[in-house]
Amino acid sequence: MKRTGAQIVWESMMREGVAVVFGYPGGAIMPVYDALLDYPVHHVLVRHEENAAFAADGYARASGRVGVCLATSGPGATNLLTGLADAMMDSAPVVAITGQVASSLVGSDAFQETDVTGVTLPVTKHNYLVTRVEELAGVMKEAFHIARSGRPGPVLVDVCKDVQFASTDFDYDAIQVRLPGYRPVMRGTEEQIEEAVALINASQRPIILAGHGIILSGAHDELQSLAEKAHIPISTTLLGIGTIPESHPLNLRMMGMHGEAYVNQAVQAADLILALGMRFDDRVTGTLRTYAQNAQVIHVDIDPAEIGKNVVADIGIVGDAKNVLAQLLPRVEYQERADWFAQIDEWRQDTTRRDILNREEDASLHVPFVIDQIRRSINGSGQVTIVSDVGQHQMWAAQYFRHERRNRFFTSGGLGSMGCGLPMAVGASFARPDEEVWVIAGDGGFQMSLPELATVAQERLPIKIAVMRNGYLGMVRQWQELLLGKRYSGVAISSPDFVKVAEAYGILGMRASEKSQVAEVIAEARSHPGPTLIDFVVEQEANVYPMVEPGKALHEMLRRPLA
Repeated sequence: MKRTGAQIVWESMMREGVAVVFGYPGGAIMPVYDALLDYPVHHVLVRHEENAAFAADGYARASGRVGVCLATSGPGATNLLTGLADAMMDSAPVVAITGQVASSLVGSDAFQETDVTGVTLPVTKHNYLVTRVEELAGVMKEAFHIARSGRPGPVLVDVCKDVQFASTDFDYDAIQVRLPGYRPVMRGTEEQIEEAVALINASQRPIILAGHGIILSGAHDELQSLAEKAHIPISTTLLGIGTIPESHPLNLRMMGMHGEAYVNQAVQAADLILALGMRFDDRVTGTLRTYAQNAQVIHVDIDPAEIGKNVVADIGIVGDAKNVLAQLLPRVEYQERADWFAQIDEWRQDTTRRDILNREEDASLHVPFVIDQIRRSINGSGQVTIVSDVGQHQMWAAQYFRHERRNRFFTSGGLGSMGCGLPMAVGASFARPDEEVWVIAGDGGFQMSLPELATVAQERLPIKIAVMRNGYLGMVRQWQELLLGKRYSGVAISSPDFVKVAEAYGILGMRASEKSQVAEVIAEARSHPGPTLIDFVVEQEANVYPMVEPGKALHEMLRRPLA
């Protein structure tokens, strides 16, 4: 059958199971938008293209399917960059479709022309410029295949405007994806598995570092089974939260710059690190010079580029985490390791004594208290997804929520993109329409995506938004306090009246500035059937602890002073 290029875009997406897309129209993508009227795909009009990419990212993380965003040429396409870079760093499967000027004008500096494939090359897994309609269907099929296979990531398809108008024969099912240079390895070799098992069984102080790759591969059961069978404690990366219930006795919780102090001490004292689907980011390791010097390292990752990139692996296994764990599981042996667990418990007790929630005499409203109250309200009450923006509140959200269900905490990990929280939650809400979705944001990051309140209102999304307003760019202020002698520069930030702003969009707005008000406003927000925004007026100069300073070792953490 004959189809125009614009129709081929939607016909391809229909066959890929796409039900919702996030975008913003413009001249070069207008034929695609015109064709949309004939297809049962729900289009979500964001208020800025960057947020279309973030929303597609959030949809992908929450659904496990490819998220899709659309934009026009020039500024529309370049506005996608931050969201695509975020998806690239955090391995989110996203397909971005952009309009481009007519093929005859490419390279002429035409109105709203930008070399989009050149600009996005560093922040996409792959990209295409389509100048012939005959190529479009094959490119679309390849794009979805590349985005979701192997290590997932964003793929961009830039479609010239004349291609969108042109027609050609279309038979999607007949297209064969042939990418001879792209063959993700899914299983470890027998030799690697035997060597890894020998190290695991011989270890006395092992620790598992579980990353986002566990979630992406669906290896939750295999991870828990291996940890239980071999009796090995688990620590998670920021994006690995949700790989195993946080109440599980083997879950030590998050490691790294703002991870639990006892976890960092355990990593430094371990004799074996089993790293699964994580990339040894600098926020995880501290200075590499002193990182886990007593440990042998088994590194499992589907991306061969990650093996040995930052931390030298004694055994590097390229493969899908679910498959590799299934290979290891029958061969590992149980060991009591009583001394190891006793040492970890001793370190943990010291951390508990420093917990800010133990300081009931402090009348100030702190972010950890707010997060703990949200946690207490939602625990056991059904399906809830938490989306965090970036900053101090992000670290407190990781520290003080207790996630029992899989893959219910989303945030920007590798890129640390302020402003991501609200649009990611928009995507997550479409992916999980039956779940309660909460956004945890700071007053800085929230103002970067505040216009998306209009999207929330227009789409009638019952998202609950908790803004932690401290009047500062909190994490930068903390660094300036602790590392630069409290010389504050460019970090004080004013805000509008968030309650009035919410009400201007037709959203219920509330405020809490005292501890006694917190439980009440949370309960009211949860009982309200529509979107809700709560402005929490919190302590201005609170700090996240522990904190590993740049250039310092994990065990050289700044600790919260004892009360």
